[in-house]
Amino acid sequence: MIMQKPVVEVDTTIAADPKTVWSAMTAKGKSSLFAGTNVDTDWKVGHPITFSGDWKGKAFKDHGEIQSFKAGEELSFTHWSEMSGEADKPENYHLVRYVLKPSGKQTKVTLSQLNMGDKPAVDAATKAEFVKNWKMMLDGLKQAVEKH
Repeated sequence: MIMQKPVVEVDTTIAADPKTVWSAMTAKGKSSLFAGTNVDTDWKVGHPITFSGDWKGKAFKDHGEIQSFKAGEELSFTHWSEMSGEADKPENYHLVRYVLKPSGKQTKVTLSQLNMGDKPAVDAATKAEFVKNWKMMLDGLKQAVEKH
């Protein structure tokens, strides 16, 4: 696995401690990890993770594998989406990493997306779309945690 600098990195600060944020991220069923998405995994490193739901009126089922799981600190997994239009091959996967850092009574959550293979950098329009989508995911996590 070739690790590169993130294609995209976004963050948010959530008014809750890391343990509470982590619980929302790793809840069974409709996890707050991907707002409104069904997440199926046992959260063990090396085990599969699948995401299913509806995106812009289209059903989807994405998948990957858990790469790191440090409760309350870091979660990462590979990710491939059929919506990408690319073949389901390792070089077409990317790595999604969430890092949680306590900040007083809040938690800073940083989400990074990295390419798995030696793909060229994405163009500005694609990067902007990734940023928009990941910010929406973090906003969903923030709302889910803060409404409790």
